[in-house]
Amino acid sequence: AVAVELDVTIAGQVAAAAKLATDVQLLINNAGVAQSMGVPLVADNAVEVARSECEVNVFGLMTLTQAFSGILNANGGGAVVNLASVASFVNFPMAQSYSATKAAVHSITQGLRLVMPNTLIVGVYPGPVDTDMAADMPMEKATPATVANEILDGVEQGEAYVLPDPMAKDMGAGFFASPKALEENVAAMAAQQA
Repeated sequence: AVAVELDVTIAGQVAAAAKLATDVQLLINNAGVAQSMGVPLVADNAVEVARSECEVNVFGLMTLTQAFSGILNANGGGAVVNLASVASFVNFPMAQSYSATKAAVHSITQGLRLVMPNTLIVGVYPGPVDTDMAADMPMEKATPATVANEILDGVEQGEAYVLPDPMAKDMGAGFFASPKALEENVAAMAAQQA
């Protein structure tokens, strides 16, 4: 393994990583930021916050995948793993633009399956994971090791969707059964907490 400095928002660093790592067979798009905690979509700074989240969560993912798509294809197809979120399925009131970026990741993941048919494209939809990003969330969280193991198991099994923890499994089931009912349930929970 070789460590490579990489900021997914800096095109030159992405290009340098792709030039160096020509043997890649598994690309995990894990970079993400959540700066919109408590910033409603109609707040004065909502567009600025959303733009900064999109730079990493959406455009960074696209830039990195674009840079490595030819390499993956040359190495037999391989796999791309996109870290989305349960927020891909429903907009959470406490993280509205973050939820929107993760919905975009879900859509991009679907789109990549159309344009990279020789590559396994995996969408991962975790609930809160015990990382710095979720440190202030007072709820049960999955461990990073558990999520990583679930992701790798999903790649080995060729799964398109990985729901790596109990919250993810519940919300994923709700989304696939009735997106509108899931939206109403989350809105009701938010109203109770307000």
